[in-house]
Order: sequence, then C-alpha cells, then structure tokens
Amino acid sequence: MFVNNVVGGAGNVTGAESVDFKDNLYLAVNGDWQRKAVIPKDYPRVGTFPNLFFDVEKKLRADFNNFVSGDESIQNKIIAQAVKLYKMALETKGSTDIKTDLQKMISMNNLTDLNNGLKYFFENDFVLPLIIDVHEDMKDNSQKAFYVGGARLFLPDKSYYDAGNESGERLLKLYAKSANELLTKLGYDSDFISKTIKEAFEFDQSLVPVVKSSEEWADYPKIYNPISFAEFGEKSDYLDLQTMTQELVTDSPKQIIVGEPRYFEHFNELVNDDTFENVKSWMIVSFLMKNAELIDENCRQIVSQYKNALMGINELEKREKYAYHLTISLFSEPIGIFYGKKYFGGNAKKDVNSMVRKIINTYKKRLTSNNWLSEATKQHAILKLDKMEIKIGYPEKVDPLYSEFTINTDKSLYENVRHLKSLIAQDMFKQYHKPFDRSKWNMPGYEVNASYGSSANDITFPAAVLQKPFYSLDQTASQNYGGIGSVIAHEISHAFDNNGARFDESGNMNNWWTKQDYDNFQTLTQKMIDQFEGIPYLDQKINGTLVVSENIADVGGLACTLEVAKAEKDFDGKKFFINWALNWRIKSTKQIDEMLLSVDVHSPAPLRCNVIAQDMNDLYEVFDIKETDGMWLDPDKRVNIW
Repeated sequence: MFVNNVVGGAGNVTGAESVDFKDNLYLAVNGDWQRKAVIPKDYPRVGTFPNLFFDVEKKLRADFNNFVSGDESIQNKIIAQAVKLYKMALETKGSTDIKTDLQKMISMNNLTDLNNGLKYFFENDFVLPLIIDVHEDMKDNSQKAFYVGGARLFLPDKSYYDAGNESGERLLKLYAKSANELLTKLGYDSDFISKTIKEAFEFDQSLVPVVKSSEEWADYPKIYNPISFAEFGEKSDYLDLQTMTQELVTDSPKQIIVGEPRYFEHFNELVNDDTFENVKSWMIVSFLMKNAELIDENCRQIVSQYKNALMGINELEKREKYAYHLTISLFSEPIGIFYGKKYFGGNAKKDVNSMVRKIINTYKKRLTSNNWLSEATKQHAILKLDKMEIKIGYPEKVDPLYSEFTINTDKSLYENVRHLKSLIAQDMFKQYHKPFDRSKWNMPGYEVNASYGSSANDITFPAAVLQKPFYSLDQTASQNYGGIGSVIAHEISHAFDNNGARFDESGNMNNWWTKQDYDNFQTLTQKMIDQFEGIPYLDQKINGTLVVSENIADVGGLACTLEVAKAEKDFDGKKFFINWALNWRIKSTKQIDEMLLSVDVHSPAPLRCNVIAQDMNDLYEVFDIKETDGMWLDPDKRVNIW
C-alpha cells in the first residue's frame, strides 16, 4: 500500500525524476511540478487550491485599486463602504484607540466587575473564558438555540502543549515575545507587562486538560448536549450565567446546548475569585494579539512574529494584501456576489447544475443497488437527496446586516473595524428570535472551496472554485468529473458521512436508520479509520479518527463521480484520474503541515489522492496496476461505503 513515496513537510519529492502511475498516482501527475514549485514568502502553500486563491485575489485587488484610483466607478453602496475600508487599511498610520478597550479589562478589580461587563464584552467581540454562539437547534432547526463552549487556547490545539513538543514550546515563547513588545509599544510599564503575561499564560495552561482536542471537535453531533436553563446557571458559583443569557437574547431559553461538557464541569475551578487575575490577564493578552494588526504597521509586524512562525511564513505580506484580506473578511458576502456577477458565466452555472443533477441521480441508483442497507433506510437516504438544496456561484441577495456597515473616515482603522465586529456580534444574538434561513450561504462567491451543511441539507459551490483544473467548459467530461465532479460528489457524500448521517432530510439531528443498518455503517466507518490510521507523514502519523468524515466523503464521492463519468461518451479513465490528482497538487511549509496534522479534519492532500484512488477498482484497470506495483492495494482492503 502507498505510504512511503511522498515526504511531508515542504512537500519535497524523493526518488527518480519520473514516477510511474502504477507506483504513485500523486507523484506521477504532480512530482515534476512539486520539484520546481516555489512556496511564496508571504503564504504557506502553493498548489491547485492556493493558485486559484491567488488568481481571485489578483482580480479583486485590481478591482479595489481601480475603485480607489477612480478608474472605475462604484455602482453598489455596500461595495463603496468596503472600498473605503480598503483605502483606510492601505495607510500605515495608526492610533492607540485599542488602549480604551484594554482599559475596560484592566480596570476590572474582581469577578463582580467581570460579571457586570459580560453583556458589553460579548456584544463587542471581546475575548472571554467561554464562547457563545446562536444558531439553529440541531434537533429542531425551526428554532434557534443558545450554544456555549469553552475558551480557546493560545495555540491551535492542545497537542502543542504535550511534553516534548518543541514546536509548541517555541511558539509559546514567540507568543509571549509578541505580547511583550506590543504592551511595551503601547506604553505600559515593565512590572505590569511581566505580571500580565505571566498570569495570562498560567490561565492558558489551566485550560489544556479540559478543552476539547481537534479529534473530539471532529465528532460534530457530540456538541449537542442540552441542559436546562437552571442547570446552566449552576455551572458557575461566580458568574451569573442566567442573567448574562437573558440580557444577550432577551429571553430565558428552556435549554442551553453545551458544546464542551468537560469544560463546564470544571468551570468553577477555572474561573473563581482565586483565578480572577489570571483570567483578566488572559483576556487582555488574547484581545491584544487578536486585534494588534489594526493598531499600526509596526504592531502588525510585531504580531506577525508569532503568526508567521505558526505557518512557516518567511515574509510579512505587503500592506496591500493585508488591506485586501481584512476587507473581504468583513464584507465577505457582498464582495462574493460582486465577484460572482463579474467573473462567473451563466453557461458555466447551467453546466455545473447539470453535473450536480447527474451525480445526485447516480447516487440514488447506487443507494438503490446497495447491498448492506435495508429498504427503509434506502428510502430515507434517497429522500435526503431529493430534499438537498443546491447552491452554485453566489447568492442572489445580500444579508440586510451589511446595509448597516458604514465606514467613518474621521475615525481610525481600529475604531471602524471594531465597530463592524460589534455589529456582527450583536446581530448574532438578534438571530435568536429569527427563523432559520435555509437560503443563507455559508461561504462567499470568491472562496475557493465547497461545502455541505447538515442543518440546511445543502451543498454549496462558490464561483471561484468552478475554474480549471477543477472545471472548464473547454475540458472534457472525464476531466471535469475527475475535477469538480469529485468535489461535488464529495460534498453530497457528506450527507452520509459519520456526522451527516445523523441528520435527516430536513436538516434535523434524527435517527433515520435501522439499528442493523447503522451497525453496518459503523463497521465500514471503522474500516475507513483503520485505512488511514498510523500512515507516516511529516515524521508523525495520521489520526484516522480525526480525518474519517472527509475520507468517507472522498471515497463515496470519487466512486459516484467515476460512475457518472463512465456513462459519458468518450470516457477516458486516465484523464479522469489525472484531474483527480491535480485537485490535490500542493506544496506547503513544514509548519503548516504540522499544524494541519493536529487540527485539520482533512487528510494530507497526497494521501487523499492516492489512498482514496486505491479504493477504486477501475484504477487498476486504467493503469494496468499489478500486485508488484506501488499503487496496488489488496481487494479485501479496499473501502467501499457509498
């Protein structure tokens, strides 16, 4: 079985200049490119997905610059506000307005002060020792629910804090160094700085044993742990959680959904009179690091010491790129619509929609002929496909919230961005009394990505991902199905992965399986876990449980789109699998690969390419693969779920 022919880290390639398809599909297609590809100094990756990301960025930055220079007039009021923010962010001058917000935390003397400030802090996007979210109830999406989770660590995952983790130790030192330099630049005295950083790190360390790991978060249905409003109030002897909730959503919810039960079982130990100073310092440092880029150019450079080290980036991105990324992060939906209308054609949308319909119909046929599902479960699965909402290109309407986004050029960049973030935070709490909007998109039109939403039972394909090599009207059907077709079928398959399978056709968490069928599904899921578990990569090993949902979607999606492609005239298996391999072309810094191995639910791209392809019986016929070849996998070890 393929595991040894791709080296992790920067994606270096070992072995001969030419690699045969029989031995390593990924390297046969991408090896020569990977030897020559150069990772940008200001970005941690290069490859198919990143290159499309760069292309979108180039187009939109040119548009923004034309608007700023007056070479192009702005027809849309919301885009006009986005351009004002972009223009403001281009300037390197700054302000010390952040000190006003820092002072709100510094001036707290005890937990009573923190308790009295909870509503203000949450509505204005401060960092607190618990996280609140409002979205549809996972078991009844006709209603909204109040979700709570634990605080976030300074580093991306608790595995960074393991004894002997050199990367974690190095990053924590850089985090502390950046915080120290920022506080010094803002004029705080050395005693305050050393005390604040020491206490902040003590609280961060106290979180490590009780927060969820990335593997635990990957089991999405397990965030649904409802408790009564009264029980929630009892989770703290020091903070009035009930009053906080009532003030935020102007209601007393019947139940609170606890995403991290272990965290709240220990909440009294984490947040109490004795730990107050640590909590306060942690809030100050977290808030400062989160917002430092908005202060001035020098502070952006200071905080980048940590952020760039985390990603393995060698050079701070230019101010223009920073201004662009800041702007699209805050005006994502309207800019996505602008991008889609300007750069995405109607013929492409029609063609992709046709592909989606063919893939869904083929999925139904595959379910009908499935040999391990009962008829009752098959019918529920087919109903879920029938009810699935398809979103291609970009949304037709803009969220009304964006009409409230105004940029005041008399105020600083910091003040303007903080104002927008406050509007976003306050709008989230207002959503508690609003119905679930299934038409809402979960990603903008400029994003090079795709998604399945379990609560909406929808699949989304933004305009930006519908480009070569994933898709083009100029490519053959075999190429398009190996490219975007596999992405489409992958997202459809998420409706039937270990998480999506828990949700019904209406998007509610509901058991629609017979016991025997679900037992069979869990057995196949375990085979998928076992197939990836322990594969060496980047001097580490793949966590099969962390990546299982994406692998189920990959293997089901590739099998389905392969069947669709084979039904097309002039099917070319080599072109199909070559485009599949092009999907996963990537070269990354060692640091981001290391981080993703800890936190990402996706397997490393070379493994997704090869291991999933090995599960396809057609691969062996297309490339005449024999038992002595590197891509060979014994038939009884091939995983076939959907």
